[in-house]
Amino acid sequence: MLSLFLKCVLGAAVVLLISILSKSKAFYIAGLVPLFPTFALIAHVIVTQEKGAEALKQTALFGLWSLIPYFIYLLLVYLLATKLSMWSCLGIATLGWAIAAVGLIYSWQMFQH
Repeated sequence: MLSLFLKCVLGAAVVLLISILSKSKAFYIAGLVPLFPTFALIAHVIVTQEKGAEALKQTALFGLWSLIPYFIYLLLVYLLATKLSMWSCLGIATLGWAIAAVGLIYSWQMFQH
C-alpha cells in the first residue's frame, strides 16, 4: 500500500512541476517533464523483478519503438495547433497516437513470436 501511495505522490509531483513550468518564461520545458522516465523506471523495476534481465531488455526495445506513436502525437499537435481548437487538435493527436500504438502492439506481437 505504501508503494502505491508513493507512486501517486510521484505522479502528483510531476503534474505540479508541469504546472509551475508552464507559467514560467521557459514554458516549453513543461513538454520535457513528461518524458522523464518516471513510469518507465517503475515498470522496469517491476518487469526485472518479475521476469528478469532478458525481459527488461525486451521492454526497453519495445520502449524505443513506442517513440513512434509519441512522435505521431507531437507531429499532429504541431501541425494542427494553429488550425484547430485546442480540444480538436489534442483529440485528433490522441487518436493518431492510439492508432499508431495499436499498430505497434499488433506488429510487435506478430514479429516477436
